[in-house]
Order: sequence, then C-alpha cells, then structure tokens
Amino acid sequence: MADVKQEKMATRQAYGKALVEIGAENPNLVVMDADLSKSTMTAEFAKVYPKRFFDMGIAEQNLYATACGIALSGKVVCASTFAMFAAGRAFEIIRNSIGYTHANVKICATHAGITVGEDGASHQTFEDIALMRTIPGMTVINPSDGASARTLLHQAIAMDGPAYVRLGRAAVPTFYTDEMAAKIQLGKGVCVRDGQKADGSCADATVIATGIMVNEAMMAAEKLAEEGIEIRVIDMHTIKPLDKDIIIKAAKETGVIVTAEEHSVIGGLGSAVAEVTAQECPVKMAMVGQQDTFGESGKPEELKAKYGMTVADVEKAVKKLV
Repeated sequence: MADVKQEKMATRQAYGKALVEIGAENPNLVVMDADLSKSTMTAEFAKVYPKRFFDMGIAEQNLYATACGIALSGKVVCASTFAMFAAGRAFEIIRNSIGYTHANVKICATHAGITVGEDGASHQTFEDIALMRTIPGMTVINPSDGASARTLLHQAIAMDGPAYVRLGRAAVPTFYTDEMAAKIQLGKGVCVRDGQKADGSCADATVIATGIMVNEAMMAAEKLAEEGIEIRVIDMHTIKPLDKDIIIKAAKETGVIVTAEEHSVIGGLGSAVAEVTAQECPVKMAMVGQQDTFGESGKPEELKAKYGMTVADVEKAVKKLV
C-alpha cells in the first residue's frame, strides 16, 4: 500500500537528482537540453558532468535530431525541454529519426499538463501522451511522484530504445515510500488500494489514474469510503506498454472503471484503457481529464478545479456509475 506523506517534490526535481545518480553509474549517459536546463533540472547533471552535457539552444527539432545521432553512435541520451515543445514542435523528428531507428533516446519532457499554471495555454500540453503512444516501439511513462519518478527513470535509462517520460512543473505530495517505490516495475501497473470490503467482496469500482491524478484518486477513495463506496485505485505509471492484465482483472472484479489523467481524455490513458476493455471485458467507464479544451493562465489548483481534474471530479465520476 502506498502512503501519502507531507513533503512535496516536483517530478522534474526527481529527474534532476536521478540524472546525477545515474551519471555516476553510467559513463555512457549524455544529457541534452534546449535552453531550459534550470527549469527541466538538467542543470544538476551539467554541474557535475559538464563534458557530457550539451545545450542546443531554443531549437527543439535540432535537439532531438542531434540526440538521435549521438545515441546511434553508442551513447544513451536524455534530451529535455518542455512537453509542449518536445511532443509538439519536435514530433516529426522524434517519429522519423528516433522512433524509426529505435534510437536509445529518452525524451524527458517537463512542464506537462494544466499544472504548468501561469505559463498559460501555449505551454499546457494535453496531447503529448496521445502523440507519443502512437509511435511504434515508444515507451511512455508518467510518474505520480518524486519517488516513483526516480525508480522509473533508472529503469527507462537502463532499457534499450526510445522512451517518453512525462514530468511536471509543480511540487506534488510524495506518494510512495522509498520501499514501495523500489518495487515499481516499468510496464506493470500498481494496485495502491484494493478496496476490498469487510465481507471479502470486491470494490464497487476501479479508478485507474496516472501522474498527479493518482494522489487525487487516493484522496477520493478515502472520501467515498466514508459514504460506504469502496474503490480500487491503480497507478498506471506506464501508458505504453500498457498493463492489460491489471485492467482486465479490475474490469471483471469491479465492473466499473474510471480513468483519471492530467491530459486530454482523447487519446490518453482513458482511451488506452477503453481499447483494452472494449476488446476484452466491456464495462461502464468514465474519463476524468481535460475535456477537449485548451487551458489558460492561472494557479494550478484553481485550473485543476475549473477543468475538472480534482478529488471532487473523481468522486463525481465514480458516483455516476455505481
């Protein structure tokens, strides 16, 4: 069982720390950025390993094309910028240069989703998971907190081939204990709350969440339990390859699935889960996330409330189906 702690850390901060750790273990690691190293936290790596760090300037397509070339020469590359400019502006380069050649490049994109906040609609990407999961052979990862981000980054960098790692700007509660985080496996969802009832029967519904919405789902579960509604909560930190087994098991045992993501409900986690249930075990579903709109500038928590990505929204979605 995961545990919500008081301390907070942005997943981009965990990324910066993980790079320094992995850099000490792996002399083959190269880190690159597009003039945003202090924001993406790659500056932490640059301080310690300046000869293995390259700032490509505000030229995202050049960043990923060069990263591909370096990777194909035998290095493992982590290349970072904001998610909007990685998945958006550089998509064709990532698809044709990195994806097609199966280059060992980790696209570690920060400042994803509505919690970019004051940066506004031009920087709030809700399409990146949808875009990246369509690329053949691309692993897509969305950690829920700093502890899980560290574990998943170690595994992503150790694996061969391209990966997209989605990281956030805002500090979020440290959800996993260090012991639990160490057990996380790439491609395997984590049941962080079973929701089994006192009489031994299964939960009334399952919430499959990713990224910052895992914490929202857990808080929603606690509130719903007070009303006699028990829910299972699954952290789907890896969107691709998707853990189909844990989805099918939840569908069969609980009969209701709600997905929760800080991303568009079109093409993201909700769509990925629905693709599985539609073919394997059709159940009632609802999707909490960005509802086919752009964002706007504002405080992260206010924006989450306005665009329907809060504890209350998860509760509402569950109650509508059970």
